[in-house]
Amino acid sequence: MVNTSLKLANVELKNRVLVASGTYGYGDECLDVADVNKLGGIITKSLSMNPREGNPPTRIVETPSGMLNSIGLANIGVKKFISDKLPFLRTLDTTVIANIAGSTIDEYCEVLDALEAAGGVDGYEINVSCPNVREGGLSFGTSCELTEQITRRLRPRTGKPLIVKLTPNVTRISDFARAVEGAGADAISAINTLIGMAVDIKTRMPTLSTVTGGLSGPAIKPIALAKVYEASRAVGIPVLGIGGIMNTTDAIEFLMAGASAVQVGTANYIDPAAGIKIAEGIHSYCVEHNIEDVGSLVGWLEAKADISVVDAWL
Repeated sequence: MVNTSLKLANVELKNRVLVASGTYGYGDECLDVADVNKLGGIITKSLSMNPREGNPPTRIVETPSGMLNSIGLANIGVKKFISDKLPFLRTLDTTVIANIAGSTIDEYCEVLDALEAAGGVDGYEINVSCPNVREGGLSFGTSCELTEQITRRLRPRTGKPLIVKLTPNVTRISDFARAVEGAGADAISAINTLIGMAVDIKTRMPTLSTVTGGLSGPAIKPIALAKVYEASRAVGIPVLGIGGIMNTTDAIEFLMAGASAVQVGTANYIDPAAGIKIAEGIHSYCVEHNIEDVGSLVGWLEAKADISVVDAWL
């Protein structure tokens, strides 16, 4: 028997593979093509206090080895989520984590309070890569101080796992990881998308309506691995690794680099069962190599190799 579980604060994941926010809707969209109960967890599409239409098209563009998106946090709003989506999510035999977005710190608090009152979710992932309307649109996630403030305001409002999703668009992600750990976060998700753009040479215009968007997929995997390695060495709380994970090998690389669990994102657009197959693949890898606990793979590089030279780059 292989132990695939992970204790995340007071919640136990059945395995270490989750689906990333924004790539799996609210879970019910994939019922006909994948058994979501075999996942370690579902992280919902971002939820704001009020419904958001998001950005106008074009807002998704395929790129070499990845994709750009500028969805603009389109979502049904937390009240509609509670009435229309939460009853289904409560029936699932997997961990359900609600992703929260906001334009002000107060909005983050209001959304979490509404979800706490409703019950039915197991934890929260806080998307700090949102424009702060009180600071002229500057992303919360690029300010260490604001990221820490959000975490401190949210921490006393729930006893459930609080995960902060960090942006890679900063100089040192380790500084942000330490800040949110100090403010009470139970875990970190790393990384969110990188800033990128595409140009249509026929129209001689940016392909995305917003000019730039978030780059995801295999193209960002080496960067994501480095950020996960850096963040995991800086803190004692779990890091959930994200960025270009398409198969079992990718996932195990993230575990060895220091991720306690992984999130599958862009791969879901190709195969909604990708996360399930990756979870099964990790189990098979452990059986093949006589590994009794998937947790023993976490941070393997740190434990088994002298790679302190990397510090010069971090």
